[in-house]
Amino acid sequence: MSTNPLSNFFRQPAIHLKLPSGGKYWPDGALDLPITGEIPVYPMTTKDEITLRTPDALLNGAGVVDLIHSCCPNVSDAWNMPSIDVDATIIAIRIASYGQNMDFENRCPHCNEDNTHAIDLTAILDNIKTPDFQTPVKHNGLTFKLKPQSYFSINATNKQNFEEQQLLRNANDLEDEEEKLRVYTEQLQRIIVLSIKLVTDCTDCIITPDGIKVTDPDHIKEFYERAESRLVNLIRDHISAIVKDSAIPDIGVTCGSCDKEYSINLTFDYASFFGKGF
Repeated sequence: MSTNPLSNFFRQPAIHLKLPSGGKYWPDGALDLPITGEIPVYPMTTKDEITLRTPDALLNGAGVVDLIHSCCPNVSDAWNMPSIDVDATIIAIRIASYGQNMDFENRCPHCNEDNTHAIDLTAILDNIKTPDFQTPVKHNGLTFKLKPQSYFSINATNKQNFEEQQLLRNANDLEDEEEKLRVYTEQLQRIIVLSIKLVTDCTDCIITPDGIKVTDPDHIKEFYERAESRLVNLIRDHISAIVKDSAIPDIGVTCGSCDKEYSINLTFDYASFFGKGF
């Protein structure tokens, strides 16, 4: 095939992104991190936009993964990217595709007036904190080294949570009390499994007092299943504190009607997040 004379006019990187993880927690071969520590981010193609309009692709996570692979060619395995890098990457792709400003529709909690505020996504991207997964947790002689979940893991958890909510809503409509109790009991067991899965996925290793480093996920999972609840809650609370500390802070805005200040939260419903640019 001959060289396309239009090849010099193909899309080019619009911005360069420094990942919140700094390239840590990525499995070997999943990321080609340049020496600068920043990855190039390309604008979306028409195919990318159409993918983001497909609900099933967004629900199962494949649409987000395909988008990241398309716009961030240095990422070869977005399924296994640390979850702490996902939102920053999505914001960077939004900026590269449609510019740094984005209108957010919201309602004033004081007067219930609908407002639209222009948000500078670049400022938000620059202020994303690097989560502190480096500080270990110590308990009864054991040392727990933690890590962020992979996107695959957190997407699977979100899907299961969504399905659990659907089951709960259906259970509420059941007239048979025995059947309703059975559904609730099964759901409780699944919630317990999800809780153990969270701490297991976020545990890089557990080091015993005599220096044995346990990295096998099955061994770690079995330990959490048999450990006292106080320990599991300690690890889970520590993970939650890390995530909360590194979360994108609420944005202060002023109502155009009553002139009072309030805060809005930048949420990541990817379909609507990118839909503003269509």
